Amino acid sequence: MDDFLNEEVESILHIAREVSVYKIPPLKANEGHRAGEWGDLAQPLWKGRMRIIEKSAGVSILYEDSATGELFAKTEYDPSRPSVEAVLDSSRYFVVRVEEGGKKAYIGMGFAERTDSFDFNVALQDYTKRWKAAQNPSPHDDPETDSQSPHVSAGPKKDYSLKEGQTFSISIPGKKKTATATSGVSDLLGASSSSGNTSAGGGGGGIPLLPPPPSSNRKK
Repeated sequence: MDDFLNEEVESILHIAREVSVYKIPPLKANEGHRAGEWGDLAQPLWKGRMRIIEKSAGVSILYEDSATGELFAKTEYDPSRPSVEAVLDSSRYFVVRVEEGGKKAYIGMGFAERTDSFDFNVALQDYTKRWKAAQNPSPHDDPETDSQSPHVSAGPKKDYSLKEGQTFSISIPGKKKTATATSGVSDLLGASSSSGNTSAGGGGGGIPLLPPPPSSNRKK
């Protein structure tokens, strides 16, 4: 049971049922690789399956016999120094750096179909994105940051609650009664903290003031 719990889980990122491996000539200075220079592409050095395996330590590209699973070659894929390079004259062929025991060699790899080549590229790109995200975590990944709207100020919150003994009133046109509440809506609505009466010039329901009577000292 303990051995089962301690066994490392591996994820298969991609399987290509058939790939061809080629012996390639040395790279010409700063010109890039070309599959057309590998000789007869119908006669590969080796043919079998390829698997991309992810473990906690990283990703490996395995070249295995399709029938027996015997390992032909293996390369570690490190996004900081990629071991896979596309050729210049085709989308189905790549150059792969293989390292083992301190030795390094380059082999050519080809897919029978362009769809297989596309899926291979996507698998490596997806892993590279996850690897970069793990190396440089974004502050937006913080759940506390995500829960707060970007339009809300991060400063101290204003206290809108009324203190003990404080009230506010709202004037309603056509009525003389004032409504008293216990929340801090006054700051939001712009109401006064004291009793609010409608002004004489307003459109409220109060009795209008009459003009003063004529003076009794007025000469006849």
